[in-house]
Amino acid sequence: MNYYEHTLVARQDTSSSQMKQLKEKYSKIIENNDGNIIKFESWGLMHLSYLIKKNKKGNYLHFKIEGRGKTIEELEKNEKIDKNLLRFLTVKVKKFDLETEYFKKNEEIKK
Repeated sequence: MNYYEHTLVARQDTSSSQMKQLKEKYSKIIENNDGNIIKFESWGLMHLSYLIKKNKKGNYLHFKIEGRGKTIEELEKNEKIDKNLLRFLTVKVKKFDLETEYFKKNEEIKK
């Protein structure tokens, strides 16, 4: 099994219920194709560096996945046709950094 970090950028006008549906949809695809989700993070709404399909902001979802190449192929095949997504990126890694949460707000860290 290989380790992957997979990030999705959804449109800025996507509601929280639609974001939850996106998470569930892609989680099922991963699990149905012999993959395991090690960790999921919702990074929230952030500014994009440049306009993508007339959007200035995007909602970010980040998955840490253990799976095979066919798992990622099936995942990306479904993401290419999803109109709610602006971009996606998959990176193969040697091991996961499960402790660091890069996009956690300062107030949440202090608690």
